[in-house]
Order: sequence, then C-alpha cells, then structure tokens
Amino acid sequence: MRERASSWQRPAGRDASRPVYVISVAAELVSVHPRTLRIYEGEGLVCPARTPSNIRLYSENDLRRILWIRHLTQNLGVNLAGVRVLFELEERLGMRILEQLYDERGAAQDGEAAEEPTSDGHVGARRP
Repeated sequence: MRERASSWQRPAGRDASRPVYVISVAAELVSVHPRTLRIYEGEGLVCPARTPSNIRLYSENDLRRILWIRHLTQNLGVNLAGVRVLFELEERLGMRILEQLYDERGAAQDGEAAEEPTSDGHVGARRP
C-alpha cells in the first residue's frame, strides 16, 4: 500500500492563488477524503473556484488553508464552528494569529521537552 504524504508544500515559482487542482487531486495532496473537502466548503471554511461546468478547482492557498483546518481539528480539538470563528477573527484583525499561536506553542513544547527527565534520570529532550 502506498503511503500518502502527510504535508503539502507549494512548488516553487507558481502563483499560489491560481486554482488548478480538481477535488480528487487536492484531496490526495492534503491526505483527506474528497467528501471532507465538500464538508469544509459547505461549512464555509474553504471556497474553491468553479469551472463553467461547475467542477471545483483548488489553489495552493486553498490547500494551505485545508492543512490549517486539519491541524486545528485533529491536533488541537477545535470543531469546525471554532475553526470558522478563528478564521473570521484573523480576517477582522488583519493578521496571522494562527501562525503566531502555532509558533509560540511549538516553542513552548520544545522548552518543555528539554526539561523532561530522560529514561536514565537526566534532564533533557526526550527521544521518540
């Protein structure tokens, strides 16, 4: 069985706002089911472009937003209504508060890991 990528990175030199990925490709890139993308759209969390024949097209910015939604719901336990509120708050404030919180939390966790005792009783970073 082929392992799917857990994170997606934008190819260099492309316009991140240009919608190019159909729903099946977008779902594969961000490791979710296409139905999940439809649910996110129905909840107003992502708004893919549409072709004249009504096919959804996702941009790289859409994929990045989907990865944020997945992080918030799966890792932090935020429900979709909470995600919507956080995104609206970011838009109202005009700043990337989610990225700041993510960076601050990562730094705090790194500091906590450095202070945890190891299996031999020494204080230091735990190894997986």
